[in-house]
Amino acid sequence: MDVPKDQFSTLLEHGLYSSAQIIGCFAVSSTSINPETSPHLRAESLVQFGDALFREKEYRRAIQAYKQALQYHKIIPKQSAVTPPTTRSSLSASNRSSSPNSASISGLNENEVKFKIAKCHSSLSENRAALAEMEGIPSKSRNLEMNLMMAKLYRNSRHTRSAIGCYKECLRHCPFIIEAIIALAELGIAAKDIISLFPQTPNRSGRPPFDHFDSSRWLQRYVEAQCCIVSNDYKGGLELFTELLQRFPNNIHILLEMAKPVIGKNDEAILDFEKVRSIDPYVVTYMDEYAMLLKLKSDNSKLNKLVHDLLSVDPTRPEVFVALSVLWEKKNDERGALSYVEKSIRIDERHVAGYIMKGNLFLSMNQPEAAVIAYRGAQELRPDLRSYQGLVRSYLALTKIKEALHAAREAMKAMPQSAKALKLVGDVHASSTSGREKAKKFYESALRLEPGFLGAALALAELHVMEGRNGDAATNMLQEALSHYQAALRINVQNEAAKKGLERLEKQMKGVDPDAPEEDEDNEVDDADGDQEEAELL
Repeated sequence: MDVPKDQFSTLLEHGLYSSAQIIGCFAVSSTSINPETSPHLRAESLVQFGDALFREKEYRRAIQAYKQALQYHKIIPKQSAVTPPTTRSSLSASNRSSSPNSASISGLNENEVKFKIAKCHSSLSENRAALAEMEGIPSKSRNLEMNLMMAKLYRNSRHTRSAIGCYKECLRHCPFIIEAIIALAELGIAAKDIISLFPQTPNRSGRPPFDHFDSSRWLQRYVEAQCCIVSNDYKGGLELFTELLQRFPNNIHILLEMAKPVIGKNDEAILDFEKVRSIDPYVVTYMDEYAMLLKLKSDNSKLNKLVHDLLSVDPTRPEVFVALSVLWEKKNDERGALSYVEKSIRIDERHVAGYIMKGNLFLSMNQPEAAVIAYRGAQELRPDLRSYQGLVRSYLALTKIKEALHAAREAMKAMPQSAKALKLVGDVHASSTSGREKAKKFYESALRLEPGFLGAALALAELHVMEGRNGDAATNMLQEALSHYQAALRINVQNEAAKKGLERLEKQMKGVDPDAPEEDEDNEVDDADGDQEEAELL
């Protein structure tokens, strides 16, 4: 051979992919290998060439090389397809993962090459083509990495049942595949069913591979925490994560899970994010969520620094572009913000924060129809309170009261212990004069569930202001409103909404109507079945 196979393998094993790619051009064009008499040698060279191209991110060329290798493999005469002598190097290669950086071994493995082709398609976001290649690999021949990839592809293609099956298969072989645990929790599998998958067969030492008195305990708690969060039991999830944090102090992953805006209060989430950045300033995961929180707090200096830091760490991640979008929105450049958030979705079409931010931008640009599409996109990936809130606001802006009420009730059903979900239903009822009494009940229920809930206190105060504009009981209503604004300020002395509300109220109590909005009587909702449903939930 003009190009020794072991030298080609050495380049690949040491990560010298640029040199390997050039050498590959020599190997696959060499006249010393007759493809008719030695097709297996040409096939092996093509696989190695494909591996080098994959690592150089030349995925189309890699696919072509791998497919040519399979064509040569098919014409190998049966009598010559004899397993070569086992050498130390070939044995070590066979024990390695079949990832594309592995050099091909003698006796080309067709399933491994198909897997390499699937990885190329996946890198090009061609899920259907990737799945077609993976389905060509017999289930008994799939290793752990193959099963995990199939699970992700099935999930991306919305083949939920098949995805669940593949994720379960992964955990049967190794209980520490955390992404499989999270995925199964998000797909609705109960904690006990996930834990039951963990292998219990004793190993050579006589002990189970998964020690129930050590690693099992914290991993089970982790599974339970993730399932609590997915089922919207944020309080239970936080308690379990806090317990884990005591055993694993400064655990960045747990701190990030606790900081998710859907779980904790904003101030607590910001503290968690700050702690993560103090431990590891190069973390990018969830930092776009942190950027959104900083914008809500109007902390411009921290937001600017965060975006600057993220750009210096990895400017290719979707989180960075969402954070840029937040910054540009803060600068009142909504078009620029929208272009950044769309780029984040192009990088990762399953990035939930990108869709949430896109919906927020469309709402602020007075494009509620487009906002609905963005929030629905977020919901399809992972429903949370923000997508429900966005849908309700969008439908109200479109004066689609029934749709808004349906979305709010969906949130209340999904999160019966969430004060914010109760307030959401109240917001829809408050949008029409006939629904204000119902709205009042939901706001009051939200405050009973979470006494320090500022949003409900403000909404209740606003409702009493509206009621105080008409009727004989105006003075009593305004006094009620005054007490609620004062309560809101006790919760947060610096709250601007409460301060402004109090100013408006004082004007009204002097006989001045600051901003009487027009009522749209045509959009009042009469929904007897829904009313019964709400009464049961309340």
